[in-house]
Amino acid sequence: MKIAQVAPLIESVPPRLYGGTERVVSYLTEELVRLGHEVTLFASGDSRTQARLVASVPQALRLDPSVKDSLPYSILQLEHVRQRLDEFDVVHFHSDYIHFPLVRSLAADRTITTMHGRLDLSDYQALFTQFSDVPLVSISNHQRTPLADVNWYGTVYHGLPPGVCRFQAQPRGDYFAFLGRISPEKRPDRAIEIAARAGVKLKIAAKVDIADVPYFRTHIEPLLAQPHVDFVGEISEHEKPKFLGNAQALLFPIDWPEPFGLVVIEAMSCGTPVIAWRWGSVPEVIDHGVTGWIVDSVEAAVDAVRRVPLLDRHIVRARFEQRFSVERMARDYLKLYQQLTRGKSHRVAA
Repeated sequence: MKIAQVAPLIESVPPRLYGGTERVVSYLTEELVRLGHEVTLFASGDSRTQARLVASVPQALRLDPSVKDSLPYSILQLEHVRQRLDEFDVVHFHSDYIHFPLVRSLAADRTITTMHGRLDLSDYQALFTQFSDVPLVSISNHQRTPLADVNWYGTVYHGLPPGVCRFQAQPRGDYFAFLGRISPEKRPDRAIEIAARAGVKLKIAAKVDIADVPYFRTHIEPLLAQPHVDFVGEISEHEKPKFLGNAQALLFPIDWPEPFGLVVIEAMSCGTPVIAWRWGSVPEVIDHGVTGWIVDSVEAAVDAVRRVPLLDRHIVRARFEQRFSVERMARDYLKLYQQLTRGKSHRVAA
């Protein structure tokens, strides 16, 4: 098939550091190329891919200090896609909803859109009601909940190449890990409390976005002086497997309806179990008592910390390979692409 992947321009594909959407787009694009499909990637010019790259900007917008507004560049990218629409059997968007008017008028029967973010914002209701015919893909069934009456074409869980986060049968560290962003919804403060009450060490590898600096300074930075906490800051993709693989477990104490949680399957790929709050997609991704523990309170999380040795890291890795491989993700998307090309634009139940 001739397939276009349209990525956000904020980060490169794959991103240099933090960027879950762009990382998934990269994994999917490279796997489709490996499977023999003719793939074109619309992304920033500093992206790395075996597909044909169409760059609307020379580098990721986040890295260009001269960029004050990303919207003009997103419109430019849409024009580049429009100019080449006839070249593709399927155009797969990963860029939220800005393209909805374009695809409805020109290519509704050849486009599909994966929604990567939260959908529970009240501002979305009117927009998605207006465009309820546009084929959408969710990354978890729970993600769909606020927008039940749109054209959900399927749910495709994220997948990783098997060598990205290599299996570590025997972790070399005596710490528990927190990996992601420092933000109120990720609850690093809760992770610090859990580790303190369980009497274990906690390593925090996380970025601090500009918008979250006040939260970090006020609520998190004062907690970092505790002897059981080691704040290592943002880490690269090359550092992530060692960080996760040598941890006893990943703490994922979120306080928001997480659409998926890529870091969860990255940990599972290493064989590292996950202790996570029962929010959003967590019950779909974690097999309770097998790949980790799903909890509802700090007390339950502390108890789960003590029960981590009961979990078999080989089984955690095996379950990752069964459910969250890049091959499975690509196959699932190819099924949806084939439905599109056969004209089967119907709603699919979760």
